[in-house]
Amino acid sequence: MRNYIQAGDNVTIAAPVGGVVSGDGVLVGSLFGIAAATVLAGESVELVSRGVFELPKAAGTLDVGDKAYWITADKAVTGTASGNKLVGVVIRAAATDAPTVRVRLNGISV
Repeated sequence: MRNYIQAGDNVTIAAPVGGVVSGDGVLVGSLFGIAAATVLAGESVELVSRGVFELPKAAGTLDVGDKAYWITADKAVTGTASGNKLVGVVIRAAATDAPTVRVRLNGISV
């Protein structure tokens, strides 16, 4: 196919205001991914949109199979849909006081 560009699991974008740190969740519009490098705002950064990642977790219990939503202001995962963006599914339960949770990113726009 002459119009094929790439698989799309990783995409390169300009880093948003404030820049990004390697391993951080990054939400730009409806695109969510994990930053593969630390860069300043406006510099190119690769976002990984599929795979399993350990991400910061907001307060609350998350069980295996729960939908994982991203809280942009807190840069953390929650089980609460209202006002947040669906980014994947929880693959390992996390207690209320756990600082992180393992999430399988769904690779689709949020």
